[in-house]
Amino acid sequence: MDKILTNMERAEVLTAALPYIRQYTGKVVVVKYGGNAMINEQLKQQVMEDIVLLWLIGVHVVLVHGGGPEINELMDRLGKKPQFVDGLRVTDKETMDIVQMVLAGKVNKTLVNLLEMKGGKAVGLSGMDGRLLQCTVKDERLGYVGEIQKVHIDPVTDLLSGGYIPVVSTVGCDKQGNAYNINGDTAAAYVAGALKAQTLIMMTDIAGVLRDPKDPSTLIPEITTDDLPALRESGVVSGGMIPKVECCATALSRGVKNVVIMDGRVPHSILMELLTDEGAGTRFTHSAPKFEDRQAGWE
Repeated sequence: MDKILTNMERAEVLTAALPYIRQYTGKVVVVKYGGNAMINEQLKQQVMEDIVLLWLIGVHVVLVHGGGPEINELMDRLGKKPQFVDGLRVTDKETMDIVQMVLAGKVNKTLVNLLEMKGGKAVGLSGMDGRLLQCTVKDERLGYVGEIQKVHIDPVTDLLSGGYIPVVSTVGCDKQGNAYNINGDTAAAYVAGALKAQTLIMMTDIAGVLRDPKDPSTLIPEITTDDLPALRESGVVSGGMIPKVECCATALSRGVKNVVIMDGRVPHSILMELLTDEGAGTRFTHSAPKFEDRQAGWE
């Protein structure tokens, strides 16, 4: 049976969160959302509640979403078999039409509606709106899969200034107006970088970076950019975690203060990460400046 908090305990929980509320109020937090947390309806409701709560306390939240399972579902209904190369969806013209329909249409507007139903104010965008995510072809083998060349962030900042939660689907375009499918993690890293976000939260299907992938107790709570080469060399960062960690490094290099990979299957994991001592995943930060670098800054 779930423990029922007394009024005093509720007050203590809120008081304990106060320093973190101060830290994030007025700052930008970008949430990359997808995977099982998007499929499971109860988790989806809780993620939307977390985002609206942050918005209500003055955090500027931007939601960047994918929708791979929904794309696969529609492709299956249409009798089209998904194909992947190096973890990226091969996207011919017909598949791109499906991707655009699902991401910029159904998924995006469903999330906007959920945020509104939870008491937030949200507006949906795709990376095509205002040329938000301008792309070129990433790899001819992949078809209409985009590599981001430029981020025109004004549509997002205008919505934030107006008090809205921007909800961004990861469909971009080139200068000729062709639509492209963009990896969700990459898009979130570039959007967060353009906003110089305080935090980028990447919701995944695992607890974070684990020393032993089969043992959740081996979670590494914090990683600096100096740690990354050794973690790759030792094999701790391998397989599908490599592109995620590379996106974390990209975000940090583009001005994001810190990035968190967390398990989106854990209820209210966003609030646990941002508003508690414990946190909820692996946090990536810039390496501390070396002594001589600090010394140079004093001169």
